[in-house]
Amino acid sequence: MNETIQLLKNHRSVRDFDTEKEVSEAQIQAIIEAAMAGPNWINGQQVTVIEVRKPERKVALAKATGNQRWVEEAPVFLVFCMDFYRAKLAAEKNGKEFKIIEDLEAIIVGSTDVGIALGSAVIAAESMGLGIVPIGGLRRNPQTFVDLLNLPEYVFPVAGLVVGYPKSIPAQKPRLPIKATLQKEQYDAKIQEEIIDQYDQTISSYMSERTSGQDTSNWSSKIAQFYDTGFAQYEKNSSPTVKNQKFRYK
Repeated sequence: MNETIQLLKNHRSVRDFDTEKEVSEAQIQAIIEAAMAGPNWINGQQVTVIEVRKPERKVALAKATGNQRWVEEAPVFLVFCMDFYRAKLAAEKNGKEFKIIEDLEAIIVGSTDVGIALGSAVIAAESMGLGIVPIGGLRRNPQTFVDLLNLPEYVFPVAGLVVGYPKSIPAQKPRLPIKATLQKEQYDAKIQEEIIDQYDQTISSYMSERTSGQDTSNWSSKIAQFYDTGFAQYEKNSSPTVKNQKFRYK
């Protein structure tokens, strides 16, 4: 197994950072250059990353994510935005109508491009010995990010990435068995229930060990609860902010 694959398979989400060690501007530039070198839709490069270091701004953004303290504590918080503002300028420059923002395809394209860039940034950072944790919680209050980061129309914050040197590294959380997520030629729905039953036991044991028996919850219960009522604030705030940023999909 080569070093790159080993690095990918060794990923951990870090939430405990050494506040005495800084991340250099050169490191961040290298991370973003690696992220932007990845593939993207029609070479539209529909991603912009906002680097946040100012303590007072990180405090406000941490609160907006649902009080995720590591956003405030780590030296750098990167906000990955889907960005069609440049595409709008390209349309104006060439006398064309800017129609894609009227269709859901814009959200799919922008989110996919962000996901690819974010994944590359994770690997670049981890290759430097840095710890990271992606932050989807910014979509709980995305208008706060729009306002504090001065995001123009057609730009929407999709995910964040906390970056810093780890103070401690957690045990790796078990993933679903590969037979659940890699299927041959066609999707096999019949195997999923049995796999979930097995995986629930794995996650329950992992949580019990991690919390000294205080939490024995399993995977399916957490997923079911979140997609029932846990995403209420995302539902309340994310879609209206997308529309406020001029994405007019039906």
